[in-house]
Amino acid sequence: MSVTQAEVLAGVKDIVVEVAGIDPTTIEMEKRFNEDLEVDSLSMVEVIVAAEEKFGVKIPDEEVTKMTTVADAVNFIVAAAK
Repeated sequence: MSVTQAEVLAGVKDIVVEVAGIDPTTIEMEKRFNEDLEVDSLSMVEVIVAAEEKFGVKIPDEEVTKMTTVADAVNFIVAAAK
């Protein structure tokens, strides 16, 4: 399944809004999950699980720890979904 960066960003926005109740207009590629969006570690786990289900990818724990920005997550999912 091939997805575009825009499709993944839209999906990640939907997930973050649902999990963390964040205003979707504030979710942009350069935003950091923890510092900018205030997504705590427990919510981040929910975001990752939902993203794995939505995009049919597996995100290893060591990759999750590297995902500090929305772009990190989006780019990983785009690459993994190919």
